[in-house]
Amino acid sequence: MNQLPIVEVLPQLQAALSASQIIIEAPPGAGKSTWLPLWLLKQSEIGGRIIMLEPRRLAARSIAQYLASQLGEQPGEQIGYRMRGENRVGKHTRLEVVTEGVLTRMLQADPELGGIDLLIFDEFHERSLQADLALAFALECQALREDLKIIIMSATLEGLALDRLLPEAVNISSAGRSYPVAVSYQPRNQHSRLDEAMGRAMLTALDQYSGSVLAFLPGEREIKATLNWLANKTDAEVELRPLYGRLSLAEQQAAIAPAATGRRKVVLATNVAETSLTIDGISIVVDSGLERRAEFEPQSGITRLHSRQIGQASATQRAGRAGRLQPGSCVRLWSQEQQERLSPRRPAEIEQSDLAGFVLECAAWGAEPEQLPLLTRPPGPLLAAARHQLNELGLLAGAQLTPLGRRVWKLGCEPWLGQLLLSAQDWQQQGRRGALADAVYLVALLEEGRWDSGPLSGQILARQRQLATAARRWFTRLNEAESRPAGHYCGPLLANARPDWIGLLRQQSRYGLAGGLSADLPQASPLQGKAMLAVAALGRNEQGVFIQAAEPVILEQLQEYVPERFSDREQLHWDNDANRVRAERQWCFGQLVLQRAPLQNISPEQKASCLLAEVKRRGWSALPLDENAQQYWLRLQLAGQKLADNGFAPCDENDWLEQAELWLLPYLTGLGRWDELAKLNWSDILKSRLDWSQQQLLDTLLPSTVTLATGSRARIRYRIDDDPVLPVRLQEMFGQATGPELARGRVSLVLELLSPARRPLQITRDLAAFWAGSYQDVKKEMRGRYPKHHWPDSPATTAPTRHTKRHIKH
Repeated sequence: MNQLPIVEVLPQLQAALSASQIIIEAPPGAGKSTWLPLWLLKQSEIGGRIIMLEPRRLAARSIAQYLASQLGEQPGEQIGYRMRGENRVGKHTRLEVVTEGVLTRMLQADPELGGIDLLIFDEFHERSLQADLALAFALECQALREDLKIIIMSATLEGLALDRLLPEAVNISSAGRSYPVAVSYQPRNQHSRLDEAMGRAMLTALDQYSGSVLAFLPGEREIKATLNWLANKTDAEVELRPLYGRLSLAEQQAAIAPAATGRRKVVLATNVAETSLTIDGISIVVDSGLERRAEFEPQSGITRLHSRQIGQASATQRAGRAGRLQPGSCVRLWSQEQQERLSPRRPAEIEQSDLAGFVLECAAWGAEPEQLPLLTRPPGPLLAAARHQLNELGLLAGAQLTPLGRRVWKLGCEPWLGQLLLSAQDWQQQGRRGALADAVYLVALLEEGRWDSGPLSGQILARQRQLATAARRWFTRLNEAESRPAGHYCGPLLANARPDWIGLLRQQSRYGLAGGLSADLPQASPLQGKAMLAVAALGRNEQGVFIQAAEPVILEQLQEYVPERFSDREQLHWDNDANRVRAERQWCFGQLVLQRAPLQNISPEQKASCLLAEVKRRGWSALPLDENAQQYWLRLQLAGQKLADNGFAPCDENDWLEQAELWLLPYLTGLGRWDELAKLNWSDILKSRLDWSQQQLLDTLLPSTVTLATGSRARIRYRIDDDPVLPVRLQEMFGQATGPELARGRVSLVLELLSPARRPLQITRDLAAFWAGSYQDVKKEMRGRYPKHHWPDSPATTAPTRHTKRHIKH
């Protein structure tokens, strides 16, 4: 152990212990997790307990067991660990390895952390939500206790910007202990199956290299598929082991343990093996380059699990696992060019997670998230969605926890699941026997995350024995006697905790949800055809939102258990089929309309407002402007561009629609059909936005017509994003070198010279050049076609006319 690289920086660390904040950068294998904590226990500067935070349960347990073994002890003596549902801490424990939620609760219970001298945040580069929150609380705790020390340990500091959050921290950098790793690239055809591609790469690696294999896959499903593909394809001495978070303790330990003498091991793992854990005998890494990442959609309330390309830091960490104990090899199933394009880091969880639990913790701490010293600010939309959910559940009032909110917070689970449990407990006390058992087993099933598409109540009854251990923990936490579920209350409980996810059958397998979404039920689901569903889990794929887990519910149950979710409302809406305003009295659950009745007594103003809303939805291009109105609009736009100094504002279609209540709504009073819009005088409506003096100025500077030298009035054709055009018969422009100008010379007219039959002959901006040039060709052609009209040889010096030769002679 004394040969570990971290030993080399002990003099620096010893000197730094006088500081309150220390940042240690040390790659995997340096000994920061497996040796440094024992050294810190011996330092006189740290007389109290040490709490070390590990982001993963598997790593926390393994590290605690390893540290205890170095002292010849079992966990629970000097070294212990604590996580949800598992506690190995004794009265003599000085170093506790804890998971993230545990540290947060310790800080909430005692904001001064009495008896604790040092907090260690291990693997901080993983940027979990709870680690960010716990660090923010710890920094505020440190403001109360100057003697409390904080050490942040990370495999890399790149992209963390810890210097902004902790500007006075002492930085220490340690080298890692690693052997050379030969990296090769074997790009996978993106249309090929991942399990087969990974399986073949592992078989090839076993043939080419010695030692055991660590394979990185995005999730449990892909691990199981690859194990199935590998079945019966490996030699007898090769042991296949999965490694992911939901495995039992015994299965996880079997994956980490060294292979038996004379045997090799293939460990198929998720990110859980990326850092912290060292698996003996591993000298080969096969990397899919993928990871499973959860992203919360604040608009829908859905958390999507994506398989995404890993970042460069993760790729480096994974490859390094092959060189922890000996020289190794890494096979990457992507190209070197793709490697160079990988993002530097994975996003922090706070940037893309459901923040409801986070906001609840902040409220219990007594602070708004915006007030905390966080490394990354939570995005506004995620905070807004979290606050909305907590308010809807009755857990938050402003920034304060309600009494129910404090009870839910004490449970330490997802807020909506806590509300479900406590609602059931209240129902039970009101005489609804069986409600609590149904809730406890329902939460146990949902937290386990393994369900099929059938009714949840049926799955609970079929799996009581497997769910009993988790259910027992909830009975204990609620201080209630154990009982057996009957499944009667699953639907009402979900309706109360997830009211926005009540689904009403619309057509075939599509359900409208009370929150406004639509979701599809899988075709093979036993729930097909059920009129109403209380949904517990939603997902999203390329086809849209789909229902993952649900329970049938009937209207009478909703009326009995969640009557406050029903409402009567008068609703004006646009009927797309009839293209008109409709008015109804609606009986609703959320946004689901359960009953409708026509509503007759609506005011002309209400109809006008509904019609205006449809105008805004369709946009400016849908307005039935006649030619005169379209030309007036183009004149207004040109005035905004060329005559701003004369009081004309820029004209933008979207801006005008946003202000349509001011200029359009008065003309819609009493209208309720789209075809009635065509009967409006749109020129007058547009003109109404100008005062009388501006109307006169527009007609003067950008008129609709101009008077020619012959006395004729010619209509100007205004155009989008181009100079206006003046169509005029060629003879009426004789004797002129230029055409008329508008807006005090700021706008030139494009001349469209016409034949006597008003057919276009020439378009020009330079009349003098036309007379001197191409006019002669036009004259030759037109003289024979229109012999009665005047076609002089010198048009530039000829008087303009609108008459034929006969009239000119007289």
